[in-house]
Amino acid sequence: MNLLYILVMTLSLYAIRALPMTLIRKPIKSRFLRSFLYYVPYVTLAVMTVPAILDDPRSPVAGALALAVGVVAAWLGAGLMPVAMLCCVTVLVAEGLLL
Repeated sequence: MNLLYILVMTLSLYAIRALPMTLIRKPIKSRFLRSFLYYVPYVTLAVMTVPAILDDPRSPVAGALALAVGVVAAWLGAGLMPVAMLCCVTVLVAEGLLL
């Protein structure tokens, strides 16, 4: 039975990766579709990280504060590593003050 699960997962992953490369041979000209595909990685990253930022700290207030600090730092042009470090320090300080 486990072999069947592995086979189904292998086929589905292969289809997700191989079919777009084989079916879409010409450049995509639709402005809407190109714009949609441009933002997919950013949305995926946000969907994975925002709930973790809010749920992982002991205090939801510390998570919300870290999220706000991270958004402001990123908006001002900070890179990924400085934003991550600022968020971690913010949670550490906020949890130290709140708890």
